[in-house]
Amino acid sequence: QVQLVESGGALVQPGGSLRLSCAASGIDIRFYAMGWYRQASGKQRELVATITWLGTTNYADSVKGRFTILRDNAKNSVYLQMDSLKPEDTAVYYCNVDSQPPAWGQGTQVTVSS
Repeated sequence: QVQLVESGGALVQPGGSLRLSCAASGIDIRFYAMGWYRQASGKQRELVATITWLGTTNYADSVKGRFTILRDNAKNSVYLQMDSLKPEDTAVYYCNVDSQPPAWGQGTQVTVSS
């Protein structure tokens, strides 16, 4: 059974930084694309960033230059480094593995507010 556990969400001031972590079990992520998505209150879930098994990354326009997705296959984990955070980044952040069927974590809350 695939399990993804996110951590690292917190309340942070605008301009601050956070690093989210996603630990996978029940699957070897070396062979899969991984992603981070977010869902703000009252809005649909949206793509934040993805990384292929080769390490190719893709970002939503709204986070380009501020967020970095990283993977550590040895730790079976993926990370999201978030810098220059804005209030509009406030959301629940979800980790995803592009398996069949896709697997999702339970989410971690990020709140950007002064």
